Amino acid sequence: MSYKRLTPCIFIGRGKAVRWFDDDTVLSDDVIELAKQYCERGADELIVFDLSNSDEEHDESIDLMKKINRVISIPMIAGGNIRRAEDVKKILYAGAKRAMLNFSKNISKDLIEEVSKRFGKERIAVSLNDFDALFKQQHLIEEYSSEIIFMHRLDLNSVIDVTNIPCVVVTDTMEQSEILRILKSGGVKGVSGKFISQPDMDFNKFKDICTNEGIQMTSFESLLDFSEFKLNSDGLIPVIVQDYRTNEVLMMAYMNEEAFDHTVKTGRMTYYSRSRQCQWVKGETSGHFQYVKSIAVDCDKDTLLAKVDQVGAACHTGNRSCFYTSIVGADYDAKNPLQVFESVYDTIKDRKVNPKEGSYTNYLFEKGIDKILKKVGEEATEIVIAAKNPNPEEVKYEICDFLYHAMVLMVERGVTWEDITSELADR
Repeated sequence: MSYKRLTPCIFIGRGKAVRWFDDDTVLSDDVIELAKQYCERGADELIVFDLSNSDEEHDESIDLMKKINRVISIPMIAGGNIRRAEDVKKILYAGAKRAMLNFSKNISKDLIEEVSKRFGKERIAVSLNDFDALFKQQHLIEEYSSEIIFMHRLDLNSVIDVTNIPCVVVTDTMEQSEILRILKSGGVKGVSGKFISQPDMDFNKFKDICTNEGIQMTSFESLLDFSEFKLNSDGLIPVIVQDYRTNEVLMMAYMNEEAFDHTVKTGRMTYYSRSRQCQWVKGETSGHFQYVKSIAVDCDKDTLLAKVDQVGAACHTGNRSCFYTSIVGADYDAKNPLQVFESVYDTIKDRKVNPKEGSYTNYLFEKGIDKILKKVGEEATEIVIAAKNPNPEEVKYEICDFLYHAMVLMVERGVTWEDITSELADR
């Protein structure tokens, strides 16, 4: 079965979102907020077009892509002003699932083999604005890319006949009937453009329209019907919620059938409140949404385990997890790497806020950024020297020194371990 995607696009010009390639009417002054709205309203992925001309503007666009990636939980495809392999690297490191090469420019045809071999075919997409370009460059596109972005409604039937590469059609039409026609085309993976990218677009409602037209939209699909679960006396099933990156237990809540179906349909965790006797979407008030990564059921089918991408705190108290109060047990030797890193990081951060006499950490903060950077460089060199010796204990010791000084730098510059792990996970 072919699943379709609704893919809004953002055209970045001078740090703002403009309406179209040749229409620099400002759609939004706040690009980050616009991307967040698209995600929260049910979009399946996001295309970002960098309309910059200079290197300075291009770097500004890359920075915006990084910020966009931090507030969305859907894939991002990005391109524009790519003139060298390093530009592709910057876009991918900004969090894009794929970098998009514009095949109306000869430089893209020269670059595609190099960047495909360097970063992987699955990380490269191409954009085309005429059928002739596809016909002439079909061998390059099929060998070195995994997605096509078609601009301005091409001869879709011909495209389907020529290539099997999934494609997203970007169109300036505002006709709903035309959007539905495009989505019904077999070779089309998704649709984007002016209609889909309206700031007030409710993607979930439009998906209902598509479904009624026989178009299967991308969404989670449960392998079990809710009737197969064993419910408690209130007709509810408990749900344990974990952070998908760290496996930290965040909270426990309940679902009825309506909440379960809404969760599967929208990809946002939705529960049933026993106190208020109503359904509630986690984060609807606070903005601390939980985006579904997976849902499993236990062996008795009476408890669900959801792994989520948690925005902000899961607990209404402001704590990351609801389970922050220990009542039984003794201290133990924590070996979870992230917990250890965060513990050391928190200690360093506390030293900066609450200086302690004689503290080496406070000495570094007092001396300033140049001293911190000097120590980071020195410790990196010590790792290289230690690695030339046969004793692995020296390497271990020097890496610990380096990581400590790196964390001092992180605190000084306001970078958290969550920022680092999120970046690594995106890569």
